[in-house]
Amino acid sequence: MPFLELFDETLDINSTENYELSVQISTQGLSFCILDSIRNKYVLIRSFESEENKYFNTDKLIDIISKDDFLTKHYKKVYFVMPSPKFTLVPAPLYDPGKKNEYFTFNHNLEEGNIVQVNKVSDPDAFLVFSESKAIIDLMTNFYPGVLPCHHIKLLLDHTSLCRKSSNGNYIHIHIERDFFNLIIFKNNILEFCNSFNYRNISDILYYVLNVFKKLDIKQEETINFSGLTEKYDDLSSAFSLYIRNIKFAEPFGNFTFSYVFNDTELHRFLNLFSVANCE
Repeated sequence: MPFLELFDETLDINSTENYELSVQISTQGLSFCILDSIRNKYVLIRSFESEENKYFNTDKLIDIISKDDFLTKHYKKVYFVMPSPKFTLVPAPLYDPGKKNEYFTFNHNLEEGNIVQVNKVSDPDAFLVFSESKAIIDLMTNFYPGVLPCHHIKLLLDHTSLCRKSSNGNYIHIHIERDFFNLIIFKNNILEFCNSFNYRNISDILYYVLNVFKKLDIKQEETINFSGLTEKYDDLSSAFSLYIRNIKFAEPFGNFTFSYVFNDTELHRFLNLFSVANCE
């Protein structure tokens, strides 16, 4: 089981009442980070990933949480992120809370054991309707009563909302998960495209992205902002560099800083996890 851990020497397991906990959880893995809310500084990250082509079941996720020295503590605030490829954006003026299941099933099949959830998005003004595993949601609410799931697309849209205000023209963001990726495109500060694609290899990602670029008349001179499971000079970014001139890796930002132990970490890999504390 791949494992990552970084922590600041000031981290105090007896002071978690002053900390905020952010957890990202799915069948592919569990990652969490801790924000020291007194200093507004991230002081710990841990990540447990399932082996390639394997997945965590609910019992495994419960086992990870119950055996972790920090995940079983009480915190000032707890957030949790649930990434999944199935979602629908409904403009706020058209949204009827009694029809959330209808909105979702218009575009997707609701799989057995999943339930429909809703997040409000401010920019664009919309409701994000998505499905998640009821077993995982129940797991999290049992460990952390009152905590509500936050879909990763909400966090990506919040991040792009801040970033694109300092850019001219188009703003393009690609977020990579293990089995799917998201492509978000704003043109003149208006959301032009937001979708998920399942993929098996890098060629699939290139095909889908370049096809959308062609249809939307996006040129090679544009800048792509990457987050998630990619890094500088890996096969994915190297393949894109053959077609797109400017590639950046999105950095989390907000009313917080990072301990020096994060200096050599690819922060864009955990963009959603670090960004969820910005959402209220």
